This record gives sequence, structure tokens and C-alpha cells, in this order.
Amino acid sequence: MSKIQENLERVRDQIAQAARASGRSATDIELVAVTKTHSAEMVREAIAAGQLVFGESKVQEARAKIPLLPSNLRWHFIGHLQKNKVRHALPLFALIHSVDSHELAQAIDRIAHDDGLHPRVLLEVNVAGEASKFGFPPDKLHQEMESLLALPRLSIEGLMCIPPLGQDAEASRKYFVALRELRNSFENEFELKLPHLSMGMTNDYSVAIEEGATLIRVGTAIFGERAKKQKSKATDEHGFSQSSES
Repeated sequence: MSKIQENLERVRDQIAQAARASGRSATDIELVAVTKTHSAEMVREAIAAGQLVFGESKVQEARAKIPLLPSNLRWHFIGHLQKNKVRHALPLFALIHSVDSHELAQAIDRIAHDDGLHPRVLLEVNVAGEASKFGFPPDKLHQEMESLLALPRLSIEGLMCIPPLGQDAEASRKYFVALRELRNSFENEFELKLPHLSMGMTNDYSVAIEEGATLIRVGTAIFGERAKKQKSKATDEHGFSQSSES
């Protein structure tokens, strides 16, 4: 058994433990294995262990990697999506986690109309108000939610967040609670279902599951550390600089 296969088994066991601890079923949580900077060969090792859902955060990297791999995989986009990359991204990804502005949502809707697509998306919320992170401020998202829901081509299926990197997993809990409560308030106010909460990465996914995550984005715990552009900085699963390892 390869190291990647061993890591996947460990992560799956921890998912099951966290689900049991919160009275949930592990089948309610989907593991998105984040392959940013990792080779197609490493992805194949994960496939051999039964992993079929993968995440990328750069469109250019995904365009090079995805054609090298089996066509039955499901790819999720988890990084910041630039408007000029939308047309390339839409055919590649089953779900876009990171719609972080009304302008981006409009661009996706327009291009999806042109190309005959109906993209599934999540709305990224900047739950901590960090200047270094993308995402809707919660109040602004509330103000714009009705107009976002009116975009005819988008299937809005939930919310996503990237909390600040804390010293331990518990530091993320309040942000996961905030995202869940925001989702619940939208469901009640707008009389809709937002089934997905994309939250939790290598350092805090067990806590995210306890607080209702349906999608967790895990890279380092499966594939190991990425090469760093600068030795003094680490990056999270999405490529944002952090002051410590993710």
C-alpha cells in the first residue's frame, strides 16, 4: 500500500469518527482531495485507493492535469476564480466552491448561457472579515442573495468558507458555526434549500464535520506538503499564504 493510500485510509477513519461524534453518517460528508501542485501520478495513487473527487485551485493547472486522468473523476474548483478564466473552468468542474462576488456570479451566468451550461456553485463567505481573503461579507451576501438567486443559469447549492488559520482546530469552530447559521437563515428567509457547507481543511476538518460540513477540502493530509515558493511562508489548501503550516 502506498503512502497516499495509507493517508487516505487515515483521513477516512477520522471522518467516520467525527461523524459518529456528532450523530451524523460518514456518507453525508464528501471528501475533496486537493491536488494543487501534485502530479497526475500522485492522483492515480489516490484513485487506486477509491478516491474519485478531487479539487484544484488553479484553472491553468487543472487544464493540464485533468486530461491525463480517467474521465470518471469529479473535479471541484476551490480557489479564487478570475473572470477571464470562467469559460475555461466551466466545462472542467462539477462544482465551483468559490463564487466570491456578485460580479463573478454574473460572469459565470452569462458565459454559462452562451455555452449552454448550468453550473453548480457555492457562495464563498469571508466569515472573519480578513482583508487577505476573498468572499462575500455576510451582510453584503444577505443584501445580494435575492439577485444572486435570480441568475437563471446558476444552481446555488450552499456556502463555503476559509477561516483564519489558528493554533489549533478549535479556533475554527466559531467560523464554521457562523457559516452554518448563515446558511440556515438563508434557507428560512428565502424558502430554499442550500444542502452544502464546504468547510474544513487538513488542520480542522474534524471540527468542520462536527459543525455540519458536507464537503471537506483536504490536501496536505493526503498528498503531503507542497513545495513552498518562500521557505518562510506556508500555504493553505487554496494557496493563500499563512504564517504556519496547514
